[in-house]
Amino acid sequence: MDLLGDVLAGMTNWKIVLAAFAGVLWGIVGGSLPGVSATITIALLLPLTYGMDPTAAMVLLCACYVGAEYGCSIPAILIRTPGTPAAAATVIDGYAMHQQGRGSEALGISLVSGVIGGLVGLLMLAMLSEPLTWVSLAFTPPAYFALGVLGLSIIASLSDGAPLKGLIAAIVGMMIATVGTDPLTGVGRFTYGSAELTGGIHFVFVMVGMFALSELMIDAGSGALPQIKAAVLRLKLPGWKMSKRIARPQAIGVFFGLIEGCLPGGGASVASFLSYNEAKRWSKHPEEFGKGSPEGVAAPEAANNTVASTCLIPTLSFGIPGTSSAAILLGGLVMHGLQPGPMLFEKNDFLGGLYGGLLVANLSQLFWGFVILGPCLWLVSRPRSYLSAFIYALVMTGSLSVGLSLFDLWIVIAAGVVGYLMRWLGFPFLPMILALVLGYMIEGNFRRSLSLSGGDYMTFLTNPVAAFLLGAAVLLVCGSLARDLMNKRRQMRETAAAS
Repeated sequence: MDLLGDVLAGMTNWKIVLAAFAGVLWGIVGGSLPGVSATITIALLLPLTYGMDPTAAMVLLCACYVGAEYGCSIPAILIRTPGTPAAAATVIDGYAMHQQGRGSEALGISLVSGVIGGLVGLLMLAMLSEPLTWVSLAFTPPAYFALGVLGLSIIASLSDGAPLKGLIAAIVGMMIATVGTDPLTGVGRFTYGSAELTGGIHFVFVMVGMFALSELMIDAGSGALPQIKAAVLRLKLPGWKMSKRIARPQAIGVFFGLIEGCLPGGGASVASFLSYNEAKRWSKHPEEFGKGSPEGVAAPEAANNTVASTCLIPTLSFGIPGTSSAAILLGGLVMHGLQPGPMLFEKNDFLGGLYGGLLVANLSQLFWGFVILGPCLWLVSRPRSYLSAFIYALVMTGSLSVGLSLFDLWIVIAAGVVGYLMRWLGFPFLPMILALVLGYMIEGNFRRSLSLSGGDYMTFLTNPVAAFLLGAAVLLVCGSLARDLMNKRRQMRETAAAS
């Protein structure tokens, strides 16, 4: 009851409320800029919290994370440019809906799903932080390796009937992930003497180039540029019928967001892709996925925003950040003299203020959604030729702002050319992006596991968590391949019957 009273006090504290509103606004603005990830958006705020009240400072940073996770869906839906790896799953159906003149509907579904995911994640954070802390302790390097393999296993369902091309794209993604510094020895590899490649090739630049620049290249080569119809230049929230349809994918997204948020190293990218895959599996209309399904927007967006809250569970309990954004939040905790661990849970005034501020932050997304998304929809309804030039300038500016390096721009341009060629040859993007995101995690934990076990490969089977996850990955791949085989046989029977 004391904690509940502190939560209510936090919701009525003007400093905390102001920090929540300001954090969400900054997060949405930063997340909506191509190339500016949620981590960068939070990092830019961190120095400004010096001298602030610790509770208000952490609410500001956490609210920024909440807003950025939603803000990244805006360019993903409107200009096919995901700001984070997690938003790459939203691109699939969100941009397709926008091309059909349903961009306002896709943004409304994204907003509502994000708010629901954030509220449920906050509830889980408040109720289950201490009981769920044992889950983090069960994850050793073999388990993290298996978790990455489970994430890669959904490639079979992301290949659009071309599993061989999907496998090739994934291998290329894994190869790109090995460029940079060796995760164990620290020795540079595949850098070819380039100092810029020492830190590796950041997946944000690859995503921006492959999704955004390749789209601009397609438009430039198509002759007459298509004009996207803006059916309604305002935010369109889902009605009762649509709400019932997206309830199941939202629940799936919340489930995976809860699980992945509690696991250090999992994060929103794994949760969003897994939730998208399972939403497709359990959907009554799986054929619509990839062609503008609202369920394909609801599931990953619910997962993203759930992770924004549940990732604080290992961060607050053990000081183990589950995501790169959570690492910035951990730095904020330490900077303000708050030591993660069991003693932190004795400070009900801080926890109550944090939970109350996060509640205000999640609800304020609805307000900022109506304020900001109208201008966004108006902007993308301008003549396509002008819009393409604006998107190109925005992509280049956003990419340059990350590291102030021209080399990053060359990476974006090279990724755009590769994306254009992949489209022309019929290769899917998502297996490559997913492998690039998970590659470092898989390789690092694979080699770490073998180092700890003395080279014994059985460590992946003797570890119960790793064995369970690897078994789930095998079942997932086999199930996807069996479904594809049955679909092909059915199509062959229908073709034979028609002839």
